[in-house]
Amino acid sequence: MKLLLIRHGQSEADVLNVHEGRADYPLTELGRTQGKAMAAKVESFFKPDIIWSSTLKRAAETTDILTKKVGGEDVRYIDELMEQHNGILAGMPLVEAEKIPVPQYLHEAVEGGETFIEFRMRLEHIFSRIIHTTNADRIIIVAHGGVLSMLLNIFMGNPVDQNVWFITGDTGMHLLEKDGEERLVHFLNNTGHLAKINS
Repeated sequence: MKLLLIRHGQSEADVLNVHEGRADYPLTELGRTQGKAMAAKVESFFKPDIIWSSTLKRAAETTDILTKKVGGEDVRYIDELMEQHNGILAGMPLVEAEKIPVPQYLHEAVEGGETFIEFRMRLEHIFSRIIHTTNADRIIIVAHGGVLSMLLNIFMGNPVDQNVWFITGDTGMHLLEKDGEERLVHFLNNTGHLAKINS
């Protein structure tokens, strides 16, 4: 089983310099262009059997762009792949957010938000469901930077208290493979498809 993890393109929150998380901003025009470049790249090397996607606009729109290029016979939009719930920070200007105390422990959360442990458990549950109930050889998951970082930690078996973060650029891709108990990482954060856009 191969899994291609993909982050959404640039969203309006990036331009507005606000906290995103559960704030539901759509893609920018650049984000759509990034999505088209990513979709063309995916079409060239990874024909999916199924696509799982977050329901937040920036991810869902990226998925829509992708499915128009590679086909979307089986696409599942699920809330469980949404970004970590950041409570009162959602949509808040980054300058104002600096005044909000950062949780010190894994069991703590920003007001109205989700603890790190709750976030991890949510993704443990959905990742197990995707891995063990999806009858497919090639799976794509379209989601968010925090979600993909957490999924990579789960895939690699890292403990919840291990402070490892995997950075994913706009429409960055990670290719993983599960062969029985063996887990392979083909590449991480591939954004080569954006070379012409960024030049």
